[in-house]
Amino acid sequence: MPSSASVHRERPGPDETPPTGGLGRNDYAFVAEVGVRWSDMDAFGHINHARMVTLMEEARIAWLLSAGEDYAPLITSAMIVHVDIRYQAQLRHDDSPLRIGMWIKGFRSVDFTIGYEIRGAGAEPTSRPACVAGTQMAVVDIEKHTLRRLTSVEKNYLSAASRGLVAGG
Repeated sequence: MPSSASVHRERPGPDETPPTGGLGRNDYAFVAEVGVRWSDMDAFGHINHARMVTLMEEARIAWLLSAGEDYAPLITSAMIVHVDIRYQAQLRHDDSPLRIGMWIKGFRSVDFTIGYEIRGAGAEPTSRPACVAGTQMAVVDIEKHTLRRLTSVEKNYLSAASRGLVAGG
């Protein structure tokens, strides 16, 4: 079972204004440590592509759940519409737990994109990530089964977790 120990930066509450500019250029809104299981490996001894998506999901869920009840409508209505992954180095079982740093790459009126940088446990925090990725999340009205607009509170939260972005669209 993967570990879920994680570290996150302080974020403003729903009624607070986020710091101007959000995060620094190389900062993360949340860093999760996710253990690699033997079943995550492929025949070549590195983490299987489909399993990498699952490891990213575990990290993303830890971050979204850490936001608290004030952001429950955002978390429960977000659905993945696109995943993009670029591998820059192999990750193996010995690299466990993976350090997965996340931030908001951008957001528009009905969606947002989470950025990921993934490194093995022994890698320097400033080293080139072994994997960079993004997941585009659309927000939906669960009862109506339609897209819905992000609220101003949600946009403030996303802005605070971004690397200097402001809302678009």
